[in-house]
Amino acid sequence: MAEGNRHHPHNLQGVLQMAVEAGSASDDPTPPEPMSQERMAFLQGALAEVCNSRMDEVEQMKKCVAVLLRDEGYSERGSEDDEEDEQEAALELLSDLCENLDNARDLMKLHGLDVCVSRCLCHPDAGIRWRAAQLVASCAQNMPEVQIYLLNQGALNTLLQLTDHDPHLPVRVKALYAVSCLVREQDEGLRGFLCNDGFSVLMRGMQSDCEKLRTKSAFLLLNLLTSHPEHKDVVLSMGMVQQLVAVLRSPHSSVHEHVLGVLCCLVEGCDRAVRDCVEPSLGLEQLLSHKAQELQGQEENLEELDFCERLRAVCLRARVQEENAMDR
Repeated sequence: MAEGNRHHPHNLQGVLQMAVEAGSASDDPTPPEPMSQERMAFLQGALAEVCNSRMDEVEQMKKCVAVLLRDEGYSERGSEDDEEDEQEAALELLSDLCENLDNARDLMKLHGLDVCVSRCLCHPDAGIRWRAAQLVASCAQNMPEVQIYLLNQGALNTLLQLTDHDPHLPVRVKALYAVSCLVREQDEGLRGFLCNDGFSVLMRGMQSDCEKLRTKSAFLLLNLLTSHPEHKDVVLSMGMVQQLVAVLRSPHSSVHEHVLGVLCCLVEGCDRAVRDCVEPSLGLEQLLSHKAQELQGQEENLEELDFCERLRAVCLRARVQEENAMDR
């Protein structure tokens, strides 16, 4: 049969037949021997086991959703703490199962994501909130169909609120991770992010005392500006350069590499960002010189040093051009 006319199988028997045909294809002109009944039975059993396993996972997801849907105060073991433990366990199992993209799609069809967004992300228990955010992230990764569904459920606004205001740091970190999964390489997600003032949320995240939140905020900002340089003016109008330099003045940490990366991204092809960077009152050139000296010879910080030197070169060129213009 010609390649262009090949029909895709729709059931186990079809898959089995395709396997037989593929195994028979050979340059050897000798006609293939027919598959033995024993081999046929083995393949049928293996394929059936795969499908049964898939059905078992769907059943597990159904039971987990039922746990999440229980009325407050109900638990098979009696206490409110036991109920929360069961819900946390259900969310963790769902996150593991939904690393499989087919399961993520099935959970959406089972209305499990509705429950996650409407009840779990807003639950009074922080352990349930951060696990719900983790589940959203697991389901949304590289799944446009699920991303759009979650966006239509209002998940992004809720997650940004949690990132910005939740009193528990694990919730804020996981919520930001879920935000990233909904907006990176997702145009509708980015539009929602902009409408909900997402860049301000990232700026405040970089000012947090939590190292993970600062680093993840800077990393997402760098990713978005690299993919969508048309939004540089938005963040510059917020005073982003000044805020980033303030972060660089804090004790050295892993966030500095991402912050320097953001500054390098901003000045690339953007005169406004360059002007902000060379503003004398900011003292960025002196700060970069000091950092470059500190980073010399540290192999683990080579990329940070490279960002630092690139930014210094941009500032130096801009200052020389400005001085030359004044001399004319």
